[in-house]
Amino acid sequence: MESRRGPLKSAVPSNVVSPVRRCSRTACGRPAVATLTYVYADSTAVLGPLATYAEPHCYDLCSEHSARLTAPRGWEVVRLAVDSGPARPTGDDLEALANAVREAARPQDRPSPQATREGDPVEVARRGHLRVLRSPEP
Repeated sequence: MESRRGPLKSAVPSNVVSPVRRCSRTACGRPAVATLTYVYADSTAVLGPLATYAEPHCYDLCSEHSARLTAPRGWEVVRLAVDSGPARPTGDDLEALANAVREAARPQDRPSPQATREGDPVEVARRGHLRVLRSPEP
């Protein structure tokens, strides 16, 4: 669309969208850190960690607005733990990973064809995770 002065320019480029979710409060542009959900049947406001997806009936709040949140008279506010940073591996995660690597590196003891029971298939070759089995002779 053009005017007498030249092409019209929009105030905000339409092809640029911020990947950061912002606080839902009017005139607040801070990044959201928590999600507020109302449970009307229980007269409860639930404030928890930032939801994975933006839901139409939930409100994303910045740290300041989530700290100052109050509920109407007669309502209860349930505050779930809000993660302050990215999740880091725990000692259990690292130990499980180390055990898996040790198990994968351990040599596999395969019984010899003579040690197998009569009538059991015998592994004759392996390619990756696939095994070639020889059927027992009838």
